[in-house]
Amino acid sequence: MKKASSLSELGFDANGAASGFFRPVADDAGATPTSHRRRLTKVSVIGAGNVGMAIAQTILTRDLADEIALVDALPDKLRGEMLDLQHAAAFLPRTRLVSDTDIAVTRGSDLAIVTAGARQIPGETRLNLLQRNVALFRKIVPALAQHSPDAILLIVSNPVDILTYVAWKLSGFPVNRVIGSGTNLDSSRFRFLLAEHLDVNAQDVQAYMVGEHGDSSVAIWSTVSVAGMPVLKSLQESHSSFDEEALEGIRRAVVNSAYEVISLKGYTSWAIGYSVANLVASILRDQRRIHPVSVLATGFHGIADDHEVFLSLPARLGRGGVLGVADMELTEEEARRLRRSAKTLWENTQLLGL
Repeated sequence: MKKASSLSELGFDANGAASGFFRPVADDAGATPTSHRRRLTKVSVIGAGNVGMAIAQTILTRDLADEIALVDALPDKLRGEMLDLQHAAAFLPRTRLVSDTDIAVTRGSDLAIVTAGARQIPGETRLNLLQRNVALFRKIVPALAQHSPDAILLIVSNPVDILTYVAWKLSGFPVNRVIGSGTNLDSSRFRFLLAEHLDVNAQDVQAYMVGEHGDSSVAIWSTVSVAGMPVLKSLQESHSSFDEEALEGIRRAVVNSAYEVISLKGYTSWAIGYSVANLVASILRDQRRIHPVSVLATGFHGIADDHEVFLSLPARLGRGGVLGVADMELTEEEARRLRRSAKTLWENTQLLGL
């Protein structure tokens, strides 16, 4: 029996199929309405691995798009993932799902999310891995820009800060329309740890991790608050153990939490899926929410004006992409660590020759 995802593929003509069930209703001018006039929203996810599918599934269940396009290099897996989601149609918002190995399926996207990336080979250096991912982005990003010249690019592939810079260079898009997922998830992990300790909801903890999404990320302890109250001073007054060493230990715990998940289940997926869907909602619904995401950080906190480096800073997101970047008040030590993080990223980008 022929395998198919629709009755059309089984040979049934879909034209006018609904006419046997519904009597047409004319508008005031006597014409039969053919389609809704609302502009539909399309999101494309490039890379149908664990992360890409967690993102697609979360976007689908949160009803954030009218159409989701999936792209992957493995046709059988790609079709299987699409069918698996399509078969849940009776339980989900009405969303059109399409998939193809050809990136042309993303045409007309409002938002293109890139999760595709090469996996590290045992013994391979980070630089070699980075260069292989740049080669992959050379195939993906210009094609995305061609098919969806007005889209916003949201980069999730790691190393996300450097690859967001690469996507910016290869796409030719203005800087406000190229965003990296950055430390949005790191900040959620930070908030979770503090919320567990303080016995409050993580949504009521205001705390940011900034800089690189990686080993040199910076925990901004000076601005951590709950209900408008500074947290660090209270913790240090009530717990003598909250010294600099302890604070660094908490930062390391945040950085290493992804590695722990990977060591236990082999990959991360759900948290990054929710994190990216959170960004998608802020962008497509023009919510103007503040997220720590990877943006062009030139000139912020002493980062040199001639250093085109992407790293995470709190940014206001909306339908136009990055609408503004917060110029946070940092302690001198926090600013020093941020500049060090920027220096690390800058040195790596210079090796790419873009």
